[in-house]
Parts: sequence; structure tokens; C-alpha cells
Amino acid sequence: MTNSFHRVGQGPHPVLVLHGWFGHAHAFEPIEPWLSRDYFSYVFMDCRGYGGMRDAPGHYSIDEIAGDALALADALGFDRFDVVGHSMGGMAIERIAVRAPQRVRSMLAIAPVPCGGIAYDAATRSLLEAAAGDVGFRRTIIDRSTSGRLPAAWLQWKADCSMAHSSPDAFAAYLPAWADTDFSSEIIGCHRLKVLVGEYDPTFNLALMERTYLHRYRDATVEVLRNAGHYPMNETPLALVAAMEAFLRNG
Repeated sequence: MTNSFHRVGQGPHPVLVLHGWFGHAHAFEPIEPWLSRDYFSYVFMDCRGYGGMRDAPGHYSIDEIAGDALALADALGFDRFDVVGHSMGGMAIERIAVRAPQRVRSMLAIAPVPCGGIAYDAATRSLLEAAAGDVGFRRTIIDRSTSGRLPAAWLQWKADCSMAHSSPDAFAAYLPAWADTDFSSEIIGCHRLKVLVGEYDPTFNLALMERTYLHRYRDATVEVLRNAGHYPMNETPLALVAAMEAFLRNG
């Protein structure tokens, strides 16, 4: 099985892009017109349970996402490639680097979940668990993850889009997959890595990245994107493209 995807660009430098818990392969559309299509080939993959893979069966695990991404790279003839991941996808690109370290050229993580998972208090965990079947809870989570500063219409659009493009069962299963998974002991730490976080992201912030990525990777840097929360592809698309491609071009 080859996961559904779409490609932006035909350049010689392939980049696999993995979406987050609230995303799908087209979640990066606001940045796509500004990508360097002659230099890069960006491949945006749907994880099982999302987008074109909404009805695909699976275990809905981080390791499964990584395995599917590697199978897609094989199908496309990509021997070596860069990896980009947002949120849950940020954890998945770490798993790709563990499974196939020689194939990963560099890693770019956007507001990522670290490979050790993240612990929530009981009330927050209950809210996250309830979000699988409730668009209102999804909207609340999106609002909180962007520090309550974005238009109501956008919050509703983002929540509705998430509901429309994800299977409730897969969405529910991916929560423990990213929140409770810990493969930090397997990290090799040899890859060039950059982390991008939004200044208004209350959870996946600079302090968390300094405790995790900067300790696990020898060649890691973190950059704070101003005026962004957890969704810089929507909030600050031009700034995100500039930061992404400045890093990917210099690898």
C-alpha cells in the first residue's frame, strides 16, 4: 500500500512532509505557492486515517507513520531526502531517522512533539480524548494551542477541516501514539536538525525544545517564529517558508 500524497515542485532535492494530529496532506496549502519548486520536490503525505487515507486500516502508531513514509520514498525513488514534520509529524520524522539514519539528509521539526512524548494533567488529557468525536472540543484545543488570539471564524474552519479529513477512530488512536510513545533511548543524535516553534505556542515552546531536542542532537538549533502559535503554516506562512528553506538549502 502506498499512502496518498501530493507533490509540489520537481527540483532535485526531495523533502518528505508529515502533517500533525489536526492536519492532513493539504494542511500546508497556505505555504505551497511560495515554495522553491525548481530546487525542491516537496511530497506531502497523508497518514493512515487522514485525507485520502481516511478509511485505511492501521495500527495508527508513530512507527507505522515512519514505515509508510519510507515506503513512499521507495516508491518515488528517493534514496536520500530531507524530512519535515509538524506536531505529531515531528515525532514521526524522528522515528524515520531512527529506522533509516543513512537516508535522512536533515530534519526540520515544526512545533513538534518530542520523541519522549508529553504528559498532560488529567483535565487536559480528558479534553484531548474527547476531541475525537466532538468538533467543539477540537476548536477549544486549537484555540488554546494558539493562545486564544485568532479569529473565531478561523478556529471553526480549522476544527471543521480536522473533522472532515480525519477518521474519529484514527484520531483517537493517534493521541496515545504521540503523547505516550517514548523512543528517546534510540535516538542516534547525528542528524542536522532545526526546530521551529511559535512564540504563542503554550506547550510546544522553546523551553520544551531546549530540554529535549537540544540535548538529544549534537547539531540542533531552535528558532522562534514571531506572531505564530502552534500552526505557523496558517498564522505566518511566509515566515515559515523563509525559515524552512534557509535551513534546507544549507544542508
